[in-house]
Amino acid sequence: MDHKAVAESLTAVAVQAVEIARRHGADQAEVGVSYEEGLSVTARMGELESVERQRDRGLAVTVYRERRKGSASTTDFSAASVEDTVRKALSIGSFTTADEYAGLADAELMARNPADLDLYFPWEVGVDEATELALRSENAARGYDARIANSEGSTVSSGAGYRVYANTHGFVGAYPTSTHSTSVSVVAKDGESLERDYWYTVSRHPDDLESPESVGEEAARRAVQRLNARTLSTRRVPVIYPAEHAKGLFGHLISAVRGTAQYRRASFLLGAVGKVVMPSFVVIDEDPAIPRALASASFDAEGVATRPRRLVDDGVLQGYVLSSYSARRLGLTTTGNAGGIHNLLVKPTAGTLADLIADCDEAFVVGELLGQGVNTVTGDYSRGAAGFWVERGEIVHPVHEVTIAGNLEDLFREIQAVGSDIDTRGAVRCGAVRVDGLTLAGGG
Repeated sequence: MDHKAVAESLTAVAVQAVEIARRHGADQAEVGVSYEEGLSVTARMGELESVERQRDRGLAVTVYRERRKGSASTTDFSAASVEDTVRKALSIGSFTTADEYAGLADAELMARNPADLDLYFPWEVGVDEATELALRSENAARGYDARIANSEGSTVSSGAGYRVYANTHGFVGAYPTSTHSTSVSVVAKDGESLERDYWYTVSRHPDDLESPESVGEEAARRAVQRLNARTLSTRRVPVIYPAEHAKGLFGHLISAVRGTAQYRRASFLLGAVGKVVMPSFVVIDEDPAIPRALASASFDAEGVATRPRRLVDDGVLQGYVLSSYSARRLGLTTTGNAGGIHNLLVKPTAGTLADLIADCDEAFVVGELLGQGVNTVTGDYSRGAAGFWVERGEIVHPVHEVTIAGNLEDLFREIQAVGSDIDTRGAVRCGAVRVDGLTLAGGG
């Protein structure tokens, strides 16, 4: 991808669409234009299984006239199509109800001279090289242990794209991104016991990916470790969430403090700013400017400049997660989170997952979470799970067919430790988390 040529082309289309919206009577307008291309190669059981090439582009227009909002989109960037898309957005807006909170984010909040956050590292990987990497990863998994009986495949993916946002404030922001990954999924078998598990690595820069062999071996280790699982009787015990699962806990926090949940009064943390929501040792920051990070951005989906901030300080919630619309509904100012959060960092308070396990006389370590039993309106939390039973600081056997039950408000306050083994693969960056006071319901 010649990103400079793509940038010029997409920027011209975005600016054109904004001008057309003005010309046709929009009070305000915003346009998002994107282009993405990529390659995905999957190998399974030692052979190339599939090759997918992706090339997508899109233009989305939102217009506001007399506080009425209309949106339309297209994949055709011709002048006639762009004009037709703007007309459709205006037509749709004419049938909607006026909303006093609708409109662009305030002009003074737009990003000025957005920083380059090193989010674009093209990887000129071809089908042959990607196939070789996928086979190396799968072969490492299949050769890890004789009990690896089958493979669901190894996939190597590489993608790059360019995004432009423009609006009638005169703001035009654009930046390229890239994302590369390797993933492996295998099945382990021992007698009648059959278990699957997976692992993956993902980054902006191909040099930051874990080696294919390490990804395959970790997938196999995880699958073998789960063999011959038992169930447990119902009990209240500490539950340890490894980093890859702990991220979901803080995702539930974000869902509860989003502006949308707050103004709809659909959150168990309603009006919680300034209140204690977690133990005093918990500190959570948002840092949108980490170079190469997967959730970094100099401006949000409305062109608002992103800024670092502290979301939870000594256990006390400091603010909500707001777009301009939800902020207006609450009488507040946007936090630059239209489109999501940008690198949520949970400060470690303890050692690694192994250290958290070693500190427990009894505990359940989460290996997999199942189902969608989380209600952020009431805080009720109920997830099917599989994992591992701990006695005297050591894992003694795998566990399956149990349910973790509790309430998120209590769960957050019963956090005992946040580990230092931080998982950076996503918008939430945290280590393993130990939570006390949860009920583990089983049939044993």
